[in-house]
Amino acid sequence: METSQSNEPCTSPSPPSSEEDPASCDLVTVPARQGLEAVDILRRGAGDAVGPVLHDGGCATLGFLVPAGTAACWDVPGSTCTETDGRGLTLTPEPPVEGSDWLLPPGDADLATDPVVLRRALGEAARLIEAADNCK
Repeated sequence: METSQSNEPCTSPSPPSSEEDPASCDLVTVPARQGLEAVDILRRGAGDAVGPVLHDGGCATLGFLVPAGTAACWDVPGSTCTETDGRGLTLTPEPPVEGSDWLLPPGDADLATDPVVLRRALGEAARLIEAADNCK
């Protein structure tokens, strides 16, 4: 697994204005193994909170909700960020995608994961997985 060498994306999306839906989000999708490691890293971090996380029905991928606008600057290899074009996912108890379910549901997590913090956690997760796979 590779991750971007850049520690900082172009800029973090600005918080939504009062006219925008504060729960509007983009979705960063990663392989489940890397995503689960990243969730553990984020939950152990001092002050680094993780927002709602989706998993697909086959548990092959995890999706991290990030602030709307993140997709414009997302460049982490091995992951994708789905742009919402103003039609952001909204945080409801029901999963927004059929065949998915919440690993960390809204209400049990922050509104969205900070993309800079997520980038670092995904990089650390990739390094841990690579080290574990090379210790055979």
